[in-house]
Amino acid sequence: MVLYVSVFFDIVNVIDTTSSTLKKELSNVLTKNNLSIQSMRGQGYDGASNMRGAFNGLQALFLRDCPYAYYVHCFAHRLQLALVGAAEKQDYVWEFFSMLANVVNIVTGSSKRLSELQAAHGIEVDHSVASGERETGRGLNQIGNLQRAGSTRWSSHFNCVCSLIDKYGSIIVVLESINNFSTSTSSQRGEARGSLKALKSFNFLFVLHLMHKIMAITDLLCRALQSKSIDILNAMDLVATTKELLQSLRDDGFDVLLEYVISMCEKFGIVVPDMSARYMDGIRSVRQRDDISVEHHYHYDVYNSAIDFQLEELQYRFNDNAVELLRLSSSLEPKNNFSLFDKEQICTLASTFYPTDFSQQDMYHLQLQLDHYKIDVVKHAKFQSLSTFSELCVQLVDTGKAEHYNLIYRLICLVLTLHVSTTTTERVFSAMKLLKTELRNKMGEEYLRDSMLINIEREFAEDVDIDEVIGEFYAQKNRRVQLK
Repeated sequence: MVLYVSVFFDIVNVIDTTSSTLKKELSNVLTKNNLSIQSMRGQGYDGASNMRGAFNGLQALFLRDCPYAYYVHCFAHRLQLALVGAAEKQDYVWEFFSMLANVVNIVTGSSKRLSELQAAHGIEVDHSVASGERETGRGLNQIGNLQRAGSTRWSSHFNCVCSLIDKYGSIIVVLESINNFSTSTSSQRGEARGSLKALKSFNFLFVLHLMHKIMAITDLLCRALQSKSIDILNAMDLVATTKELLQSLRDDGFDVLLEYVISMCEKFGIVVPDMSARYMDGIRSVRQRDDISVEHHYHYDVYNSAIDFQLEELQYRFNDNAVELLRLSSSLEPKNNFSLFDKEQICTLASTFYPTDFSQQDMYHLQLQLDHYKIDVVKHAKFQSLSTFSELCVQLVDTGKAEHYNLIYRLICLVLTLHVSTTTTERVFSAMKLLKTELRNKMGEEYLRDSMLINIEREFAEDVDIDEVIGEFYAQKNRRVQLK
């Protein structure tokens, strides 16, 4: 378990991952470092039930001790859950991703097949460049491998879909080679034949390009939420624009997509079904409707359904009390010359979400300070180029204005406890894998913690005097090795 309080703090081994055990260990670490739970104002965890549970989750247990320690479920995890949830609700999308994983496993199953894929793709790229279908330029048309989708990052699924579209013809060549090659086993030929049948179907190609369009819209938000730092305003704006673009795709994008998929089918010799014919799903069931056409099925049962589920999940995942807290916090945002500054929203933020930090008298003085702040700070030349709360906080201290606007400064510090994303914390685990290798598997907790602190918080390590460390090392006992 990692405790990350703005900077890396500690790493603790726990006997189990129940919420009560985690709370006990976190409380012990906080107490050991003279930090009071009553002073906690922000919590950030992933979406596991033992962390975010509304009744017995870790965040709920801390909220019982401190009702203003607001929990913000990591936006990157929210988006991941929204995308996965939408895929699970749509049968055709889930079937597509299952087949996509199968294809990747077959094609990348051996170095020989990868070599065949690269050779086939190289030939395809040469033909496409010669015919003018592909643009040429620095970094374009590189011969790479088929990307594999990761289980924890939805952006990797988008990379996998893009890779499949780019190498679609080459993948078919490799699968046909496996199917026709005499040395292939029966199971290999069977898997290749099944994958070929799926890939060379109108249904697979339609869902492939549909998901490419949907994931292209969500990819910017996905990547932004995984960045090292993202401000509250940008996070909320990207969620809003993602919803708007998805709605626009739903309203106006079907005909364009259908026309493009038909053109791709003609290019690769894939049979295009009669769009006006009665739709048959191939598996007769009570759900079979005899009065719908093929075009109606793909338009409403596949296209609109997939986008609707995505919009529904985004609305559900990004619509809670924490989002309202973050929206009000954006009124203090210094970005674009304090363009979102709103005195009423700032006062609402303080009175509604932090009543124990601002008494009734404090609220009266806060309003007075905001009147001066709007003229003094918002229009001050030194504050015009700021973009984040942390920069604003530092500048208020450097200019001495934090003392004059102490209540506003206090509110800004409280806002800084809210973590839109926990990706910075998760990078601690990546650092731990680099430090605690197989050759250092007996490293103790204290040594591991100190090593991780130096590795992660490198700006602090830069201030350490190496000669002083060596001198202290020598002072402990006589050393046989001379370090200086």
